[in-house]
Amino acid sequence: MSLKEIAARVGTSVSTVSRVLNNTSPTCASKELQDRIWAAARDIGYQPNEAARSLQKAGRSPVKAPRISIILARITSLEQEPFFAELFRSLEMELLRQKAVTGQVIYAEESLTQDLSGSDGVIILGRCSPLLLEHIVSQNRNVVGIWRNPMNFDVDEVVCDGKKAAELAMGHLISLGHRRIAYIGDCSYESRYVGYCDMLIRNNLPMDYDLIKQTNQTKEEAETAFHELLVEKLSGKTDFSAVFCANDSTAVRVLELLVEKKRLLGKQPISVISIDDIEEAQNTKPYLTTIRIPRGEMAHMAVLLLLDRIAKGHEEIVRIEFPCRIVQRASCHPLSPDTEN
Repeated sequence: MSLKEIAARVGTSVSTVSRVLNNTSPTCASKELQDRIWAAARDIGYQPNEAARSLQKAGRSPVKAPRISIILARITSLEQEPFFAELFRSLEMELLRQKAVTGQVIYAEESLTQDLSGSDGVIILGRCSPLLLEHIVSQNRNVVGIWRNPMNFDVDEVVCDGKKAAELAMGHLISLGHRRIAYIGDCSYESRYVGYCDMLIRNNLPMDYDLIKQTNQTKEEAETAFHELLVEKLSGKTDFSAVFCANDSTAVRVLELLVEKKRLLGKQPISVISIDDIEEAQNTKPYLTTIRIPRGEMAHMAVLLLLDRIAKGHEEIVRIEFPCRIVQRASCHPLSPDTEN
């Protein structure tokens, strides 16, 4: 199972395959080509062969690489949510660095039907229901979850607190003078929405339900939600000077719509902030101010934690929490003193 085989399957050079899999030159191939290279690597169970060669030279049999299944518990495809797609790619890179193999890749709709007993370990991406976790643990006890909030489950977990991220985002908008802040995102038992509400309460700001738009955090639903907000603002039904979006995909679409509607909105720009810091946040105009969730670091620690559990290096449940931080770009502005808010 070699780089040559992957290159032949994909129709590119061995050097390009090597650069992509080792992340030595992120711009050496288009996203579409990178996706095909990683898919081919998964299909053939590729693993670096340096360790195997060194063992053969020493007269020892190669050690079988751990096979790790990945469950994407909240999405039905990697195209659905860029944050999870980028986190998934970070995991693949880390598994490769740690001489492990990516096994089954299981999406939300398949998660309760798959047999995981043949995997050495399982990594869950995204909020997981108790029913799904029970199904997973009944087949495999080597499990690590990566999610935004502690789930208090009986498995190792790597988290970055979504409520704290929301509080950081809202605190930034409030520090810029904004008092009427709209919210676009999931409102059902969602930590980011809880953080939004808590910051309004703690700062004695009004809770205007006309400014809260429930979505599934896709660009399509963001467009509908923001159009509703604009209609209500322009009609005088309500007003707002800033929008907190639960994820970057939503915020990117909101920024695109603001550019399209610029003439209708007057001189005071509407500030936009969100959570994730996906690659697209740096490619939209204006560049998006967002709260960075450290995907690479979370993937790194999740893989190390899982491999340590597989090797029986620890038995107690471990929780590792990463801090989030604000990445200030051009999409947030101080509120003008003469602006009604």
